[in-house]
Amino acid sequence: MLGIDLDPSAIQLTQDATKIYKNRIGLVKDNFKNLKQILNDSQFSRVNGILFDLGLSSNQLQDHARGFSFLASGTLDMRFGAQSDLTASKILNTWSAEDLIKIFQQYGEEKLARPIALRIVEARSKRPISLSQEIVEIVSAVYKKYYRAKSKINPATKIFQALRIAVNDELENLRQVLPQAVESLPAGGRLAVLSYHSLEDKIVKNFFQQEAKDCLCPPQIPVCRCGHKKTLKIMTKKPIIPTAEEIFQNPRSRSAKLRVAEKV
Repeated sequence: MLGIDLDPSAIQLTQDATKIYKNRIGLVKDNFKNLKQILNDSQFSRVNGILFDLGLSSNQLQDHARGFSFLASGTLDMRFGAQSDLTASKILNTWSAEDLIKIFQQYGEEKLARPIALRIVEARSKRPISLSQEIVEIVSAVYKKYYRAKSKINPATKIFQALRIAVNDELENLRQVLPQAVESLPAGGRLAVLSYHSLEDKIVKNFFQQEAKDCLCPPQIPVCRCGHKKTLKIMTKKPIIPTAEEIFQNPRSRSAKLRVAEKV
C-alpha cells in the first residue's frame, strides 16, 4: 500500500499509527498531482485500486496555528505543505478586490463576494489582516447587513473554502491527477474519489462521464474525429453519501460524496 500526502504532519501521524504495518505501507510526502512520477520513484508497479480523499483532516482543522478553521483564531496560512510562499494572509492583504471577488465567487460560490471583498480591502488599508477571526468578523458583519435571518452555517464557511482552494490550487491538482490515475490502473482496477464540496464533485463527475464514452465529438459531427475510446465504467450512477447514523457519529462527514469507476 502506498499513501501520499503533502502535509508532513499527516505523514508523521500515519507513520505513528501504522508502525506494525511498516513493511506493508509506504508513505510519500508530495502533491498527488505528481502521481505517475511518485509511483515510478517508489517502484510501485502494481496498482489495483486508487482512493483520493479530498477532505481536510480533523488534525488540520484543530491546528489553529494554520488557520484552516474559523472556529478559533489562528494565523491565516492554510497551506497543506510549505511548497510555496502563497498563504491565505498574502492573498487577503495583496490581491486586488477584483481578484478576491473572483475566487470568492468561483471557489466559494459566495453570493456576497463583492461586498465581502470590498470590506476586506477597506479593513486591510488600516492594518494587515493576519488572523482567521478577523475574516470571520468581516464576513459576519457583511451578512448581518444583507440578511436578517441567522445563517444555518457559519457565514465565513465559503470564504475559508475559497481561500484554501486558491492557496493550494486544489481544483487544478484534481484535474491533473485524474487522468494519471486512470493510466496507472490495470483493466479491472478501480478509482474511488471522496469529495466534500460541489466544485470537486463536479470535476470528478464530468471526468468519469467523459471517460465512460467512446466519442467526445459534438453531436453535429456525424462521424467521430476525436478517436477517443472509453477508459472507465462508472460503478456509482449517483454518488454514495453518508447515512444519518454516520453523520451523527461524525458530523464532518455530512457533505462527503463517493464516486467509483472501474478501468475497462
